[in-house]
Amino acid sequence: MKVLLPLVIAAACGIAAAPAAHADASDAWVLRVGGAVVAPKDNNGNLAGARADISSSTRPTIDLEYMFTSNWGVDVLGAWPFQHDVSLKGLGTVARTRQLPPTVGVNYHFMPNAAWSPFIGVGVNYTNFFDTHATGALHGDSVSIANSWGGAVRVGFDLKITEQWFTTVDVRWANIESDVKVNGDKVGKAKIDPVVFGASIGYRF
Repeated sequence: MKVLLPLVIAAACGIAAAPAAHADASDAWVLRVGGAVVAPKDNNGNLAGARADISSSTRPTIDLEYMFTSNWGVDVLGAWPFQHDVSLKGLGTVARTRQLPPTVGVNYHFMPNAAWSPFIGVGVNYTNFFDTHATGALHGDSVSIANSWGGAVRVGFDLKITEQWFTTVDVRWANIESDVKVNGDKVGKAKIDPVVFGASIGYRF
């Protein structure tokens, strides 16, 4: 997060300056509907002294972006709740949880009017864990995973179909680290830090 904060500030300054540099650019809304795979990094920390692994999950997504100029935009990412299994080495799956990861980002589109338009972005992610319950060796115990704030980055490209319709492929990374408790006692921190692979259909209006 400390590394990403200067980038977020710089991007915000770019947006503030953009209207003067691109006075002829028209405002536009961009809606993307598709799907994403949340793939947590390998080795998600130690919980109760055992190595933890968190499974991947695929769900539908929706993304709304407002273009301040032809190059600069701010987007909000939403999704159907993702579901993950939490496994401990030697014990197998011990918990299951669901999460919603709304993310707000500032994006720069390098060639907004081209048929192939790459972009990069930085932002902030909030991950809300809910419906967490114990399974397997921990069945009957109470398990909770704390919500998380962290930085996020994004790279991708739009591929034009018509003047209004296009496809988008992107990759995101989010800093997600959450305290885990069993029966009210902290047993460690889950270091998820996932890569998120997305594909969607977009419409400009």
